[in-house]
Amino acid sequence: MLLTINNTGFLFRLFYGALVWILFSFSTCKYGFRDSSPIPAEVKNFRVNYLQNKAQYVNTQLSPLLTERLKSKVLNTTRLQQTNDDNAHYDISGYVSQYFTTTISISGNNASGNRLTVGFHLVFKNQLDDTKSFESDLTRTFDFPATQSLTEAESVLNTEIVKNIVDEIFNKIFSNW
Repeated sequence: MLLTINNTGFLFRLFYGALVWILFSFSTCKYGFRDSSPIPAEVKNFRVNYLQNKAQYVNTQLSPLLTERLKSKVLNTTRLQQTNDDNAHYDISGYVSQYFTTTISISGNNASGNRLTVGFHLVFKNQLDDTKSFESDLTRTFDFPATQSLTEAESVLNTEIVKNIVDEIFNKIFSNW
């Protein structure tokens, strides 16, 4: 009987110890996107050109925010160094191509919801391997209540717009998704 209790206690301690070890192992893991896709070793730098706003309606805050946030994301998430050289290994440019609202819901005779559509035309040039260069159109939508004017909605949505567009640009360039 004593042998059974000791074996049970031993098994319990063994199980508990293994569980604690597994939990500790996973809790110390660091997940992130730093160099998540293989950037060739010969690629050392990048340049983000000023991302213009060529949409019919111009949100004046969008271009500078997109440009600076994209530079920061590349610097903080990859090993690449920023340069202003015309021959940067990765040359990133583009422009806001669409910026418009549409009504998405009606309650009675009045609009109750609006959608802001933001389109971006991305131009990526890989100076070391031209076959990896591309152009792509990205589009995101953001809903807001019809009780808000576009200016009011922009004050709330600008941070989300910039984050989403920058993430999509970054993923298009640096991820194999």
